[in-house]
Amino acid sequence: MGRGRSEIKRIENPTQRQSTFYKRRDGLFKKARELSVLCDVDLLLLLFSTSGKLYHYLSPTVPSVKDLVERYEAATHTKVWTDIRQERRAELEKAEQMCELMEKELRFMTVDDGEQYTVPSLELLEHNLEAAMHKVRSEKDRKIGGEITYLENIIRGRQEERYGLCDKLAHSQALNNDEEAGSTSLSNGLELKLGFN
Repeated sequence: MGRGRSEIKRIENPTQRQSTFYKRRDGLFKKARELSVLCDVDLLLLLFSTSGKLYHYLSPTVPSVKDLVERYEAATHTKVWTDIRQERRAELEKAEQMCELMEKELRFMTVDDGEQYTVPSLELLEHNLEAAMHKVRSEKDRKIGGEITYLENIIRGRQEERYGLCDKLAHSQALNNDEEAGSTSLSNGLELKLGFN
């Protein structure tokens, strides 16, 4: 009687999952060793557990992981190893080039009386300055427009508040006038009844 196939899905019980992980890991490493020895292949097996622990197997014919990864990069034309120093060096060179370009532009924008400029370079300088002025003016106009809109909204709010207060004042004055008229007519009626005239 053979064992039936079980459905491949995540094991919910953590203890059972960990036990199965260790058993399967050992079986996988055994198969990797067998494949490496029997077929004389270079093999690297990397395995990370759920806790982040690294397990690896490297066939005995490979001197180091780095050598095998470099062979992989050459075969697939992809970059696995990234040398941080090279990246930083490239970033620094790029930043230095940008700084030099900006310094050159800044020196160019400050016209020196002692230096000889060609007409095309002066025209280019004039064009750059006009473009910069246009940017500054449009940003200034945008800021002023925003301030005007903000102030108009405040004025509109205050006017609505004033109209509301005027309505309340008119309503309360109307109530006071009605009360005075009612009390005057009552007192006149009382005076007549009591016989005062």
